[in-house]
Order: sequence, then structure tokens, then C-alpha cells
Amino acid sequence: MANSSFDINTVLQDAVLVITSPANFYRRMSHSGGYAEPIIFLVVMAVIAGLLLAFLSLFVTGMVGSIAIGLWAVIMFPLFAMVASFIGGGVMFVLWKLMGSDKSFETTYRCVAYAGAIYPITAVLGLIPYFGTLIGVTWGMYLLVMASIEVHGLEAKKAYTVFGVLGILVIMFNLSGEMDARRTQAQLEQMGLTMEEMQNKSPEELGKMVGEFLKGMEKGQSKSE
Repeated sequence: MANSSFDINTVLQDAVLVITSPANFYRRMSHSGGYAEPIIFLVVMAVIAGLLLAFLSLFVTGMVGSIAIGLWAVIMFPLFAMVASFIGGGVMFVLWKLMGSDKSFETTYRCVAYAGAIYPITAVLGLIPYFGTLIGVTWGMYLLVMASIEVHGLEAKKAYTVFGVLGILVIMFNLSGEMDARRTQAQLEQMGLTMEEMQNKSPEELGKMVGEFLKGMEKGQSKSE
């Protein structure tokens, strides 16, 4: 599990173990050895997730749209994932310290990075409205609970309580944002404006359409009164 050189088979085996037996994985996980190994693992998972999103977009946007989405997902998603892993690692380092852990930041980072094994699955589930968010956050929090117990030596009751509450807060925040986004999309559809059309219109044209839409809403409200 702690190899000195990159081995795709080891990466995939670790990913399967994180998904199928996270307690066993974290129990055996190396606590040191540098950052290269967990970063490579995370990037591979993010690339696989990006490729899956690109493939699925074929059925929605067609070949041209799929290529554009694929390039974005395969290049940008791993970059965002790596940056987020260090930010998340910093947050988790502080949180685990407050919970009583004495582990180093490197150990904490490894816990966070290897939790990225679920990226390919949660990326696909994320296409399902609301359900994807619920499953993704719950699964991620469960992996952190396993890391808390098996790596940081914390009590199971404390770990489940802390990450249960944190998970609920994250789910509420994410679902709220998703509902706002879908509400905005529905309003745009009422205006007869698709995302592709928005990209092809100038700011002046978009402003004019929004103004006309708002005027129409005001007239409708005045008639109902």
C-alpha cells in the first residue's frame, strides 16, 4: 500500500478497498512516506471521474459538447480536486486536533486524499438531482468517520456524532445551493433562453431579455391583484 513508484494497479486496488472496506484500508494505510503517492491517487480518481462525465455528456450535448466538457473535466477537475484536498486537509487537521488526535498533517492529508476514491461514483451520482448530493456527502462523511477511528484512534461515538452533525450541515448547504440553481434555470426556461443561447448573446441582449421578463412578471402580478 505504500510503494515508492507509481503503479496503476496499486492505485486501482487501493480505490476498490476504500470503497468496499474503508475500515480495513485506513487500518493498514501508511501514515507517512511523502505526499506524492496520495496526490497521484487523488489525481487518477479525478481523471477517471472527468472521463466518465465526458462520456455521459455524449448522450446530452453530443460529440462537440462532450469534447468540450471532457477537456474541462479531465484538466480542471483534477486541479480543483488537488487544491480542495489541501484545503480540506487543513480543515480536517484542525478538527481532528480538536477531537484529540495527535497525528501529523501528512497523515491527515492522506486520509482526505484517499477518500477521493469515491469521486468516479459520486460524479455519476451527482447527475441525479438532490439524491447525488445526499449520497455523496453521506459517503464522504462515513469515510472520515472510518479514518477518525482507524487512523486517529478516536472513539466511534465521538466520530459519528461530529461527522453526523457536520454532514447534515453540508447537505443542507449543498441542497439549498442546488435548489437555487435549478430555480434560476427554470426562470431562464420561462424566458425561452437556453444555456447555449445565453453564450451566443451579448450582455446588452441578455439585459434586455431579463428586463422584459421582469416587466412581464410585474404586469402579471398587477392583473392578479
